[in-house]
Amino acid sequence: MKVCKGDGIKEIKGKSSRMKKSNLLLDLIGRLSALLILVLTLGSPFQPSPAYSADLSASASAAVMKLVQFCNNPATGFDVQAASTLLDSVLASKSKREAALPQLLDCTGAYYEFDTMIKFQNFLEYSYNPQIPSALTRPTSLRYSLWTGPGGEWNKMPDISKLAPPASGQTIVHGFQHDSNTPDLTTGVYHEYDLKRSMILTHHKGQRALISISKQIRPSNVGKKGAILGIDDQWHYYYSGEPGSQMSGLGWVKSYIYDYFSIIVYLDSGTSPERVRTGVFQWLRAGWSGINFVRTRHILEGLKRFARGSKSILESPSLPAPSQMASACQTFLSLPQSDLLEKYTALRMAQQSSALLAGKITPGEIKKMDFFANISREQMVEELMLEYLKSTLGMRSGTVS
Repeated sequence: MKVCKGDGIKEIKGKSSRMKKSNLLLDLIGRLSALLILVLTLGSPFQPSPAYSADLSASASAAVMKLVQFCNNPATGFDVQAASTLLDSVLASKSKREAALPQLLDCTGAYYEFDTMIKFQNFLEYSYNPQIPSALTRPTSLRYSLWTGPGGEWNKMPDISKLAPPASGQTIVHGFQHDSNTPDLTTGVYHEYDLKRSMILTHHKGQRALISISKQIRPSNVGKKGAILGIDDQWHYYYSGEPGSQMSGLGWVKSYIYDYFSIIVYLDSGTSPERVRTGVFQWLRAGWSGINFVRTRHILEGLKRFARGSKSILESPSLPAPSQMASACQTFLSLPQSDLLEKYTALRMAQQSSALLAGKITPGEIKKMDFFANISREQMVEELMLEYLKSTLGMRSGTVS
């Protein structure tokens, strides 16, 4: 990059002017260095993605677009053939369980699949039960996930676990969702965003299946500074509420998730021992200044992170029964606002203390107790429920007694 032309920068008379010019130059160098570091970390947007298995059907991407269009506008109608194409793709034998997918809507795509040793009905009762926060089965991916109305008001998700697909045809649920993800593994940044959701319960080749479709409605809120405290698999995170990144030299970055859409297919194995096959088709465009820095490997890292967290919960021998988890959630929801806020504030203050001890924040970044007063009741309950679950599984937890 050429910064100046001609014979160079003329000397500016006066000590103050020279100091200002020097400071500006150092600031520019610092910003360019930080940008270079992040590009090297995430991969240049102009570098090709590494090659992955290409075993997936070439028609899968076309099927995805038909179903995403249905989620975005249900009036277009549900395409049964497109759904069957994706279900067959997930069931098909593959040399690898991960693959790069063609770019769609200017988004980078990837596929990943894994098996969870759980009965299909039990899976639904934990993951798609309005009495149990859905973020609990995705602790490394979601901070919270709130089912909303079209205007963003809090709503209650339909109980998918109690719905049964007809012998032929589908049971379809549409809605809206407001999500916040967990801090990124590399930058520590987290985002909040709104989604359209469609969930289809059906049968495929004699077995039950659930197709979950998500389509981001608009660009996310600006990315905020967060941090992973300790090992990621302990689900212990810090959320600052401030734009930027905790990564050294990148506090100035204003990042966004520009677009996101995914289709997750869950299939009953129909075998013994019973298991649920999960296949995730995901596309993402994120970065700053309109540039997409997402590479295939970044999506795959995130999907593997999601799989580890989900499997560690759903396959745990210490996992409480769905009724017990629902009861614990109701206990939190029934608390007076002052008591709920006291518990939530204690949790957030404990996270701040851990972040301070770990060197993730400075004493000047500590928030006062009243900083958390405007957090929604539903968000408080979801975050406290994760600490309850960690405690029941014998993991490190915050203060949620």
